Amino acid sequence: MDAPKPLGKLIAVGGNEDKGTYANPRRRKKYYLNFFELGILKRVVLESGKTDPRIEVVTTASMIPEEVGAIYVSSFGMLNCLNVGVLDIRVPADTDQPDYLQRLAQADIIMFSGGDQSRLKEMFGGTRFLKLLTQRYQQESHFVIAGTSAGAMAMSQIMIRGGSVPEALLKGAVKMGTGLALIQNVVIDSHFVKRGRFGRLIEAVGLHPKLIGIGLGEDTGVLIRDGNLIETIGSNLVIIVDGHNIRHNNTPAAAKGTALSIENMTMHVLAKGNVYDIRERKFFVDKRTHDEAVGTSATVLPTPAVS
Repeated sequence: MDAPKPLGKLIAVGGNEDKGTYANPRRRKKYYLNFFELGILKRVVLESGKTDPRIEVVTTASMIPEEVGAIYVSSFGMLNCLNVGVLDIRVPADTDQPDYLQRLAQADIIMFSGGDQSRLKEMFGGTRFLKLLTQRYQQESHFVIAGTSAGAMAMSQIMIRGGSVPEALLKGAVKMGTGLALIQNVVIDSHFVKRGRFGRLIEAVGLHPKLIGIGLGEDTGVLIRDGNLIETIGSNLVIIVDGHNIRHNNTPAAAKGTALSIENMTMHVLAKGNVYDIRERKFFVDKRTHDEAVGTSATVLPTPAVS
């Protein structure tokens, strides 16, 4: 029996620049929310159905939580959203604070920042906070959970923890783990196009061919409704990798460092407005085409006025 469809919405964003991690600690570059101008944060707000929603930003993944939290508060403020707080959760015990649980219960939008996705699992796994977050996502139609970079990657049950791009398509180049399990049937990677992460998503799907791989380009995101229907938002590309039709696949048995050999993996490239049905594994050029294909039982996707 299929699990009930979640009523809430997920918005997974590929990020632009890291916000809280530094590839080279000696080069402490300032990071900004470049994707704001492209309408993604505006879309996050719009999906809540409120003009001034209660927004809580979770900066747990970041190594510079104060700076990142302040940037989000400022950026949402530019959208006239003034009811914005920062949940400064740094150790697992913080997740049990009554004030934080109450703020989670009252929020319209929860926004996870970028940083280290493994840290999100370490901090929230098995907590009352995650149980309440999941319950609200399952049961409330206008509740929005958004995440950028690490915050997007941690949404899935099976999660990419990291991996070497130069060694892509050699067994072991991708490191897998478990995420927050808000969505079960996908695996998500971020900064996908600019950082050339095709190889590690292909290995992830080769290891778990019943999952749909979602590669999020910079300044791009996906809105996921019903835990199933993807709509691409933003300015760049989303790559879908489907392993359901794979025939030959040496990925599970290959020795570490061995070249991968995979036959008949399917890929789709989605631009802004394209739609993908995860369960049916079908691409649609836009919402209208999807609605016509599935008939009157289709989920109605509004067409918001996003610049």
